[in-house]
Amino acid sequence: VQLQASGGGSVQAGGSLRLSCAATGRAIRSYAMAWFRQAQGKEREFVAAISRSGSGTYYADSVKGRFTISRDNAKNTVYLQMNSLKPEDTAVYYCAATSRLSYSSSSNRYDYWGQGTQVTVSS
Repeated sequence: VQLQASGGGSVQAGGSLRLSCAATGRAIRSYAMAWFRQAQGKEREFVAAISRSGSGTYYADSVKGRFTISRDNAKNTVYLQMNSLKPEDTAVYYCAATSRLSYSSSSNRYDYWGQGTQVTVSS
C-alpha cells in the first residue's frame, strides 16, 4: 500500500487543520492506521492511532481532547482533525499503516509510511 499525506500548512495558535492520508494499491480496511510527527531536531513521536474498523482510537496525552483521528474505508482515507493548535504541535506529520491486528504507539510496528506533511503553528 502507498500512502500520501496532505493538508498541512501554517496556522496561528488556536487554529485548526485537517490532515488526510490517501491510500492506493490496497484497501486500508486491512490496516490499522496511525499518525506520527517529528519536530526539527527531535525523534519521531506517536500522535494517534485507529483500528481497522474505526471503532477504536488511541491518542498521545499531548493531543488528547484536541485531535481526532478518523477513517473512511470507502474512500481509502484516514484523517487527523487538529483543533486548538499550539506552537509545540509544529512538526512534519506522517501517516503509517500496519498489517498487525491491533494498532500501536510504537513506530517500529508500522510497515508502511507516507511522505509527511509540514504543520507550522505560530504564536
